Amino acid sequence: MWHNLSTIFTRLSHDPSVRSILLTGAGSRAFTAGLDVTAASQGDSILSSSSPSAPLDPARKANSLRRHILEFQSCITSVESCEKPVIAVLHGISFGLALDLSLACDIRIATATTRFSVKEVDIGIAADVGTLSRLPRAVGNASWVKDVALTARVFGGEEALRVGLVSSVYKDKEEAVGEALKLAELISSKSPVATAGTKELLNYSRDRTVEDGLRYTAVWNAAMLQTQDVKDAMLSGLKKTKPTFSKL
Repeated sequence: MWHNLSTIFTRLSHDPSVRSILLTGAGSRAFTAGLDVTAASQGDSILSSSSPSAPLDPARKANSLRRHILEFQSCITSVESCEKPVIAVLHGISFGLALDLSLACDIRIATATTRFSVKEVDIGIAADVGTLSRLPRAVGNASWVKDVALTARVFGGEEALRVGLVSSVYKDKEEAVGEALKLAELISSKSPVATAGTKELLNYSRDRTVEDGLRYTAVWNAAMLQTQDVKDAMLSGLKKTKPTFSKL
């Protein structure tokens, strides 16, 4: 699934017809319930032991696990590195991977009945696909982050809104998806050069100093200001018309 996810988001990132993306779960029960613990503990998986006929020593097994984790992380990061803005609508059960995945999105929306949990400590592991790295940056409250990460307690949409994990909460999935589509349409009406640049610069600056962010912004816009989109946007403001922008 995560390999397919990476392939899809890479394709969407490069598709000139795509200007914004809405990600949610099928059905109403869950965005995702996270890891299938039964499947992960059986057969050839990261949680199963090495073959008795060819046991790996601890260093080699650790190296194999490291590669697997990095591969998984890279697939989820493909959502964050997608050039197009990604909106996540979280609903129902949103445990474990739901947070890893949605934190790689640009905008998060929830429902009043969404149930979140950083669930990994309940299955004996530290979350390793992005939550522990991205959640502190998303909410800016280290105490709350450690609270939910160390306890695996379930929290709802209103609490997620209060700490800044999501930007809005709606009564149910249908309403949330409808509002998210309006948001996606609004983003899609903007210059795709401008939206791609805004996402790139925000993500770059998040992990660096203000000075580094300013320098990168100057280099980026030295190229990206040379677009017809700027002239079209300015003229539409003066003429009170709605601009139409070419595909990226």
